[in-house]
Amino acid sequence: MSRRVLVSIALSAAIAVIAALPVSGQSSSASSAPPLVITAYNGGPPITYVTPKTPWGDPDLQGTWSSDDATMPMSRPQNFGDRLFQNDEEYGARVKQVENGVKNGESAVGSFRGDFARRAFRQTSLIVDPPDGRTPAFTADAQKRRAPRDQGTFGNGPFESTEDFTLYDRCITRGIVGSVMRVVYGNGNRIVQAPGVVAISYEMIHDSRVFYTDGRPHIGQSIRQYLGDSRARWEGDVLVVETTNLTDKTSIGPNGNGLRHSDKMKISEKFKRVANDILQYQMTIDDPVTYARPFTLSLPLTPLDGGVLLPYECHEGNYAVRQSLGAERAEDRALAADLAKGINRPRRPVQDGLGIGGQLIGEGGPGGRGRGAGAGAGRGAGAARGAGPGSPPPVVDPERPPQP
Repeated sequence: MSRRVLVSIALSAAIAVIAALPVSGQSSSASSAPPLVITAYNGGPPITYVTPKTPWGDPDLQGTWSSDDATMPMSRPQNFGDRLFQNDEEYGARVKQVENGVKNGESAVGSFRGDFARRAFRQTSLIVDPPDGRTPAFTADAQKRRAPRDQGTFGNGPFESTEDFTLYDRCITRGIVGSVMRVVYGNGNRIVQAPGVVAISYEMIHDSRVFYTDGRPHIGQSIRQYLGDSRARWEGDVLVVETTNLTDKTSIGPNGNGLRHSDKMKISEKFKRVANDILQYQMTIDDPVTYARPFTLSLPLTPLDGGVLLPYECHEGNYAVRQSLGAERAEDRALAADLAKGINRPRRPVQDGLGIGGQLIGEGGPGGRGRGAGAGAGRGAGAARGAGPGSPPPVVDPERPPQP
């Protein structure tokens, strides 16, 4: 596999600074999203950069970008308070972690490995507004909608039908936010442009979105789509995208896991090339039915290693859903058999003894008892740049805390 040249960590540190501060007091309209928060600069003045233009005069955002370097969590750890950036000591530790990840990743055995960051950024969380960097509280209405299906095979079920799985489990979509947030692999985002239109394709679950910039109106509100209906405009060198007409079947979180949003949600996105090898990407989530207030995530996208999106051979015919449902029905039979013997035991949770990809956790010994924990392992059929010996630890899904 070809590799992009590793950009010097020292050079990244020198230019990594912020050009704008997060703004609070958003209105309830996604079109009133805060100004672009350029986290790629890490705290100092912005670098001088002239955005290249396409032959027809639009800012050129084209390329194959990745969120591999966006290693910060979605919600800010409380020890950082309202600080959007790490101090020198904290940043030094992150730089060291990235350097070690590069060494481990490049020495991984075999053709497949987990993706890894190549440069460090001081950003403490993806959320830049509200100022505390935390996901706003869920509304009372949203709390009533909580269900095991919000986690799919990353949770404990039970699974009675395909509706109890996430759209990620079913190889349909990870949603807009989940498609960009960094996970263990498949973090590529390809942008292509033509006069009056910009398109973005995501590496994992092979979604593509088309942004028209020719002024056409949104489609009728009666039409709902997993990725909504997007319309875009240029504000100087910034591409602003407004998305409506969403469903209530996806979530905000890594891989699209988590409490599902409502179909009233609107998303405002901003794209700006701030350096030859950095595209600042920002999205504001506005869903008053689900969240107490709008909130904004911003992250730097950098060139994808190799420059090509790998195939992601994932479809609903894969074994994940079938095997998970089969395991649940086997547990139904086991419960009935135990009850016939006078044994009244609780149902074994799906993640009993195993973690993501069927890895042993806690005290679950060889042949751990998990019934569906490995279901997600088949996604992509090795399309990942794959996990191999020496790979850095996987990104932890904040919606699914590590089990003891």
